[in-house]
Amino acid sequence: MKILCIGRNYVEHIKELNNETPDEPVIFTKPDTALLLNNKPFYFPDYTKEIHHELEIIIRICKEGKSVEEKFASTYYDAIGLGIDFTARDLQQKAKAKGLPWALAKGFNGSAPISKFVPKEKFADMKNINFKLELNGQPVQIGNTGLMINSIEAIIAYISKFITLKKGDIIFTGTPKGVGPVKIGDHLKGYLESDVLLDFEVK
Repeated sequence: MKILCIGRNYVEHIKELNNETPDEPVIFTKPDTALLLNNKPFYFPDYTKEIHHELEIIIRICKEGKSVEEKFASTYYDAIGLGIDFTARDLQQKAKAKGLPWALAKGFNGSAPISKFVPKEKFADMKNINFKLELNGQPVQIGNTGLMINSIEAIIAYISKFITLKKGDIIFTGTPKGVGPVKIGDHLKGYLESDVLLDFEVK
């Protein structure tokens, strides 16, 4: 099982971090040890002082695919959910300043809390799904899949040109604007439409 992630896939998020809009999808990975399941608490590690929440729609790959054409890509995933791409922003900025990879800033233990998956058949339009993150009861990130620069199908087609997708792989599809820091004692709650799928604390 692989965790594949898309960076810079929402225009307003690109602006808030003063990044350039990429010509092609930005791909990075997280190890399976980054997964945090069943709404277990996230324990703030001691090697960073600045961790940001990045709420994302995640998809579950349901069959092997290599060089998938975009028009067939919808048959390669069967369910969606919510994930948080926790990012150690201080480690990321340090690596960026030196022109180095930022794998540690994205792939540390517990950096990928994910919800249960919901069959995609429950949604009338995959390009019009609302999702939201609340931090201590206040909305901080509100997104809609229609605002993605690269659609889910485009993401699957692009990744599969380089990396063979296998059943059970998880893809994080990018975060909307509103990313920000978390601290010990915070309570995070993620909504897919009106359903609460993420509900956990930072300890």
